[in-house]
Amino acid sequence: MRDSWLNQIGGTPLVRLSRLFPEQRGIRAYAKLELMNPSGSAKDRPALRILEHAWKDGRIGPGSVVVESSSGNMAISMAAICRLLGLKFICVIDPRTAKQNIEIMKAYGAEVSYVADPDPATGEFLPARLQRVQELLALTPDGFWPNQYGNPHNYLAHSEGTMPEIVRELGRVDYVIGGVSTCGTMFGCSAYIHASGLPTKVVAVDAVGSVIFGGEKGPRKFPGLGAGIVPPFAMERFMDMAISVTDREMAIACRELAAAESILAGPSSGAVIAALQSIIGELPDGSVCAAILHDRGERYMDTVFNDEWMETAFGPL
Repeated sequence: MRDSWLNQIGGTPLVRLSRLFPEQRGIRAYAKLELMNPSGSAKDRPALRILEHAWKDGRIGPGSVVVESSSGNMAISMAAICRLLGLKFICVIDPRTAKQNIEIMKAYGAEVSYVADPDPATGEFLPARLQRVQELLALTPDGFWPNQYGNPHNYLAHSEGTMPEIVRELGRVDYVIGGVSTCGTMFGCSAYIHASGLPTKVVAVDAVGSVIFGGEKGPRKFPGLGAGIVPPFAMERFMDMAISVTDREMAIACRELAAAESILAGPSSGAVIAALQSIIGELPDGSVCAAILHDRGERYMDTVFNDEWMETAFGPL
């Protein structure tokens, strides 16, 4: 399984954001470039781990059908890895899934099942997508549901990969900042921090309109950050700080990151940058910060990086 580009998942670069965050009071900001994983996002890590363990356990094999609900990045990671392993992949999506993400997953051979209407009880698409997953599994005798929302291999990919990599490279990490949706990334980082007895503070970044941390439910323009229901990994408070960022703030931060550091990242990464910008003036002198940049910006050229779309969505820039 590993005699391929799968070996290149993880071990992503960690770079100093010295232009966007010039050193003041000895505070240094770094970016963990998860967007440089082979298929373009942090989701490569849990997708590979989940499928590897399912393969070892005999739950999947050549020709098996994998069915998952995803707003984009996990779908792309699953589609790419399934294609390589000779698995069929069906992804359940909804109207918020970016057109570019749909085209990418289809290019990898994924089959798309489209949920047009939200769940009547909650008004959210996620429960409707999960219901469709169960319907498809009932029709697929050899079907496998990775369940990124509750599979422990989601967060273990980060507690045994992402966070240890950051600590090995920086030595001391005072703050790690990252976005939440399934919460696997930041829950995993927190698990490593606590198991290792580190003083690192976890800053979890959510979208305004998401209910993960008890916020009021509202519309969100971008997939991949936030959720309309509380995911299992968020049932216990794993973060030291929780910051909610508006769609406009995350989009503007994406553009600032590209202009200052020539790093083209997606909205969830923009949210992380915006959150760090909002707190950096309050951090203790000499703090070392690691911001997790989750996915690539090329998938948002018709939204975040399109002037006309931005002005229509948010007004004059």
